[in-house]
Amino acid sequence: MRCPYCAGDDTQVKDSRPTEDGAAIRRRRVCSSCGGRFTTFERVQLRELTVIKRSGRRVPFDRDKLLRSVEIALRKRSVDPEKIERMVSGIVRQLESLGESEVHTEQIGELLMEGLKGLDDVAYVRFASVYRNFREAKDFEAVLDELSDVEKKPS
Repeated sequence: MRCPYCAGDDTQVKDSRPTEDGAAIRRRRVCSSCGGRFTTFERVQLRELTVIKRSGRRVPFDRDKLLRSVEIALRKRSVDPEKIERMVSGIVRQLESLGESEVHTEQIGELLMEGLKGLDDVAYVRFASVYRNFREAKDFEAVLDELSDVEKKPS
């Protein structure tokens, strides 16, 4: 693993342990050249995924980009980071187990909206407003009505 500080190739693992959900291995590393310490995460990857954008352009799937989108939607919301990590890992597993190496941005967006709906209503509305490109107040009303309909249904 290359050192993020000096780009040295000689780094050593000092500590390894599974994450709380068991979906990844957290490794603490130290660089032999500069002494810098950093953390890496190792996850199982079932297949290489390619995302097909709305424009038709194809880009490699980026789990970190998905996580950043979730974090933006959840900004200033008190949600346990482990719940966020479990949701993102679950979405990635769902995408990998579709059996396709290419996924459309719409599939990712819908899975993310479903996950946010179960995690935090405000984050769900925030993400939906950008994802669905809201233009007026009635767009928000429709999503809020949808949320209140879900809450009214008996479990």
